[in-house]
Amino acid sequence: MDIALALIAGAFVGSILGFIGAGGSMLTVPILLYLFNFTPLAATTGSLAVVAIAALAGLIPKWRAGDVLVREALTVWGLGLITNIGGALLAKHIHENIILTGFAGILIFTGLSMLRAPIANRSEKKVPVLALILISLTIGTITGIFGIGGGFLAIPILVLFFHTSQNKAAGTSLLIIAMNCATALLGHHSSWYLVQWAIPMLIATSAVVISLVASHYSSRANAQTLRRAFAITLFAIAVFTILKTWIGF
Repeated sequence: MDIALALIAGAFVGSILGFIGAGGSMLTVPILLYLFNFTPLAATTGSLAVVAIAALAGLIPKWRAGDVLVREALTVWGLGLITNIGGALLAKHIHENIILTGFAGILIFTGLSMLRAPIANRSEKKVPVLALILISLTIGTITGIFGIGGGFLAIPILVLFFHTSQNKAAGTSLLIIAMNCATALLGHHSSWYLVQWAIPMLIATSAVVISLVASHYSSRANAQTLRRAFAITLFAIAVFTILKTWIGF
């Protein structure tokens, strides 16, 4: 039963990744929490592996198309190492209610970003050093503590404020996510024994396969409707998480 449920959950995550292009990995933490009864620490640790694998799979076609800004991605990863590893080591000392509440807040923020109108491409603009440092530290913290890649933050910042094209922002974000999640997973090494690894690996495998299939049909779907539906899903999960965490719903 767990195997079938993991494959179905992975298919759901993969569908989101394939049709929308981002955000599906954020569903891994609540899936591990509420479907497989992982603890918050085990869920965030297992999620890091799933997100890293999914990001690497999505990175391959972007890399071949030349849509990855390697220097910028390495800079964000390198600057964020302190908060990434620090957050990963700190996570086991943070009360699970705080982690879950923070995660719910991130879901709400991401849902709101999904409701905004598409951003038109503009001429590219160089990222100022100070802004790059702040972005890197923030993404590193989010990845280390919550087991989320941070692509929901990297993509709109690269596009809105630094005029990076959508394709390059997405490709660069995938490389940042893959490196950040792999680093944070190493930082969570003391929590590896808490994870039933067969479940995250099945979810990751199913997600990668389905996302590749869904991406071929994404152009036929109504992007605005899909983003709105995904935003509503994130809001619902966030509300459920807060109620269950603080009221015992």
